[in-house]
Amino acid sequence: MTMNSEELAGQTALVTGASRGIGAAIAESLARRGAHVVITARTAGGLEELEDRIHDAGGSATIAPLDLTDGDSIARLASAIAERWQQLDMLVLNAAMLGTLTPVGAIDGKEFNKLLTLNLVAQQALIANFDPLLRRAPAGRLVALSTGVARTPRAYWGAYAASKAAFEVLVSSYGAEMRNISNVRTAILDPGGTRTQMRARAYPGEDPQSIKDPAVVGEFVARMMVDGFDSTAYHALPKVMAEA
Repeated sequence: MTMNSEELAGQTALVTGASRGIGAAIAESLARRGAHVVITARTAGGLEELEDRIHDAGGSATIAPLDLTDGDSIARLASAIAERWQQLDMLVLNAAMLGTLTPVGAIDGKEFNKLLTLNLVAQQALIANFDPLLRRAPAGRLVALSTGVARTPRAYWGAYAASKAAFEVLVSSYGAEMRNISNVRTAILDPGGTRTQMRARAYPGEDPQSIKDPAVVGEFVARMMVDGFDSTAYHALPKVMAEA
């Protein structure tokens, strides 16, 4: 990664689930365009490696390891960002867990509660805590990463799909609320088949070279942030795209 533009210079982005995969790729693409990226994940190791890559390329990043299922941690992060930057230009909701792919009748209640807490409850907490900072920005943008099974149910995917379907409704409702009272805009992105650890868990027999690199998704999101979008926009990327 090398810095290649200043299209997002002076702007701050928060990317969740950024220690690897799509989240890391989005953070690198935003930093490449001049944004300062605040990167968060549950553990620090991957975040530190990503921060080093961004800094080595001339970009700017701050790591914020935290457990998103802890609402107090989210509130503290929002306060810290408000104190340092006063506003948040871009929020990327990427963090999620897949859970076990199993028949609906066999879903483990404890795991299902954990999945809903991260994939839905924590996302509402992120929106609620960062809403004031997004509104302070001249053009606050929120991009939510989702999945095709949220709109096209599939056998054995009930738990994950249900959490993501509810997540999409939550984000779309927020976008509709913001449309006429602020400059905040929201979009939902289904990245499609992408070479990530989550994808490998879901499709263990799939050839990883048959699907796109996370960098392709990162570049797509960065272009969305630069070009802007209408609230409640929805994008679904194909399984194969040109490499970034």
